[in-house]
Amino acid sequence: MITKRIIPCLDVRDGRVVKGVNFQGLNDVNSPVELAKFYSDNGADELVFYDITASSDGRKIFTDILRETARNVFIPLTVGGGISSVKDFERVLSCGADKVSVNTGAIRNPELIPEAARLYGSQCVVISADVKRVDGVFHVFARGGRDDTGIEAVGWIKRCVDNGAGEVVLNSIDTDGVKKGFDLEMLRAVCEVVNVPVIASGGAGCIDDFITLFKTLPRVDAGLAASIFHFGEVSIRDLKLRMRGENILARL
Repeated sequence: MITKRIIPCLDVRDGRVVKGVNFQGLNDVNSPVELAKFYSDNGADELVFYDITASSDGRKIFTDILRETARNVFIPLTVGGGISSVKDFERVLSCGADKVSVNTGAIRNPELIPEAARLYGSQCVVISADVKRVDGVFHVFARGGRDDTGIEAVGWIKRCVDNGAGEVVLNSIDTDGVKKGFDLEMLRAVCEVVNVPVIASGGAGCIDDFITLFKTLPRVDAGLAASIFHFGEVSIRDLKLRMRGENILARL
């Protein structure tokens, strides 16, 4: 059995960590550097850093904040936001990222994923899909959840993996920030068509939600969350102790 990962997510806007509900109503939380160091020191397995307005603003990610964040963490760091070319991959990796997450850039340029995988290896390429139900169909959204692309999500994710993406972060817009549990239906649909690690994102409200996730969908490799960790509602250590008690492998 593979050890399950717990991953805090830092959504960064204007140099600050923010959090909202259903990708809306973003509120200030803390400094990304301070939060990243806290999580690195307190049991997180990895960190995800998203510059959430880089794509919608049409600019590059904040490299100064990224460099400072990377200097303060000693666990794998995945970074995304405004990634539209292999030059962006190179820039982010050179700032200290271990993996690069791409969403809108891959939608605009489907060759980005295979090109990046050839240059840096599939282990560095993460497809981060923002997905929402539209008339009962899973659609991919671009520009930080702002634009409905009309693309059917499960087939799109499979194509990205077939083209070289080594990991999937599945962000459910429907459950984001709602704290009523992960989107198990959406996750199951993706797990059935890919053979790379899948990270569940969106909906965690308590420890039980992680237990339900890993017991219901053993193929899911990691649970990602933001506000419940940022606001101290769940400690990573308490979560992992509970996982151990439920015979779910976790690194303590």
